[in-house]
Amino acid sequence: MSSVTLLQTKDALSVIDSYPKPVSDRLYTLRQLILDCAEEVESITKLEETLKWGEPSYLAKKGSTIRMDWKSKTPNQYALYFKCTSKLVTTFKELYGDTFEYENNRALIFQLDQAIPTQEIKQCIKAALTYHTVKELPKLGISLPS
Repeated sequence: MSSVTLLQTKDALSVIDSYPKPVSDRLYTLRQLILDCAEEVESITKLEETLKWGEPSYLAKKGSTIRMDWKSKTPNQYALYFKCTSKLVTTFKELYGDTFEYENNRALIFQLDQAIPTQEIKQCIKAALTYHTVKELPKLGISLPS
């Protein structure tokens, strides 16, 4: 386990806190999973938490930005967004199939009343946090249990 310095702005937490409590609870769960994953990746020493496009966003030095948000037009769901030009979501679809709901090649969609598949989402988060070191590896270096 590494010791990660979290570089944060209060703006990201303010956005999460502005949502209805069931939504903010779910986003805080995702946030904690991102922080936990950063701690579990030895090469990550700093994680930036900020706002990008008005959404709480997370970025490690050799990673790809992860954003999360909730939209009032789809009140029963929230999402974890990834850079759409990366191989991330297309690889997640290949590996995890129906485990997740997807929005094209840019997001994993979660329903408020659904449990998050923790082990699978952690592998996705770790792949994003280390993207520039794993993008040439088969399946981004993710190995599924046999």
